[in-house]
Amino acid sequence: MDYLKYLRSELSHYPWLETAIAFIILILFAALANFIAKRIIVRGIRHLVTKFKSPNQSIFAQHSVTQRFANIVPAIVIMNGITTIPHLPEKFISFVQMGAQAFIFLTLALTVSEALNIFNLIYQRNPKSRNKPIKGYLQLVKLILFVVCGLMILGTFLKKDVFTLLAGFGAMAAVLMLVFQNTILSLVASVQIASYDMVRIGDWIEMPSLNADGDVIDMSLHTVTVQNFDKTFTTIPTNKLVTDTFRNWRGMSESGCRRIKRSLFLDQSSVHFMSDAEQQKLKDFLLLDQYLDAKKSEIEEFNNHLSNQSQYNQRRLTNLGTFRAYVEFYLRQHQGIAQNQTILVRQMQPTSEGLPLEIYAFTNTIAWASYEAIQSDIFDHLIAIIPEFGLRIYQAPSGHDFQVLSAEQTDKA
Repeated sequence: MDYLKYLRSELSHYPWLETAIAFIILILFAALANFIAKRIIVRGIRHLVTKFKSPNQSIFAQHSVTQRFANIVPAIVIMNGITTIPHLPEKFISFVQMGAQAFIFLTLALTVSEALNIFNLIYQRNPKSRNKPIKGYLQLVKLILFVVCGLMILGTFLKKDVFTLLAGFGAMAAVLMLVFQNTILSLVASVQIASYDMVRIGDWIEMPSLNADGDVIDMSLHTVTVQNFDKTFTTIPTNKLVTDTFRNWRGMSESGCRRIKRSLFLDQSSVHFMSDAEQQKLKDFLLLDQYLDAKKSEIEEFNNHLSNQSQYNQRRLTNLGTFRAYVEFYLRQHQGIAQNQTILVRQMQPTSEGLPLEIYAFTNTIAWASYEAIQSDIFDHLIAIIPEFGLRIYQAPSGHDFQVLSAEQTDKA
């Protein structure tokens, strides 16, 4: 003790040295407190948590609330210990204390935010979370939390009460909302887009109302830039992506397949029952051999129960049904069609343009050129083979048709 008194009396002749040594001791105490808090207490809590077997243990391992909360320990040491350092100006001591207090406020806000993230991840594992998500509500709580934290930090440096600041900002709220209306809308829209993962850079989006159809190349606070497929650019206000309807093709890109949905319009007058000769001719088609045999047996068995009925009530094969079966067999054998997806050949409602026969399938590629090549190859084949089934493609008469008809009438005359 005598030595310490002697040392202190000697250092009193050198104020700057006494201040430096005291400051270094304070930093060492803060570092020691930080080491004890994070290396001993936090590790002890983590070790204790690992002993409890829980399905959410991986979430607690990735997100540590205690790690963030432990950051306030050195800040508390500095805030209280700065007053013990001699020869420091009062303004400097006050500034350090305000900075440490602001750091504590920010740390507490980040800790609560991390706890809300953990709560959201745990809730998302519940099957009910798909129908009742709470992410938006938690983000609103976070927004309010950080606004309050910002006001408390500002009040700390201005040495004013939070309620006094709120009263001052309330008078300017109407003017600020009017001046920064677009900015506020864009900010809220950006938060919603990011929260719900509505659009990412690189997504193909389609927004007919704004003539946008292409890839998103840039996203800023106020605008989203889309490069259309004709190499033009469309600038979309950010809030339009929330208020208006658009289509995002990301699901198609991630699935690795792209849908074909196109119809062949058939002339209904070409639909008829097939004769034995026509059936025998179509049996030369490898895809239809087994189908025709199975269908013939099914029809014969059905008609045996109607032996006393008129022949008009009996079932018979049609060229349209056989062609529909052929198209389905052909699609299931095609190398460009994804066999693990829906494959459907169906009749649609007849119209004045003919009877639509829709092909609904998915290609096993999303590359534009390959997709169009596969689709064209399928319809080239179907259009070419339709006459073999006694069917005709419906087509409105053209000028050439009228010329041929006129020439025939002239020859007859």
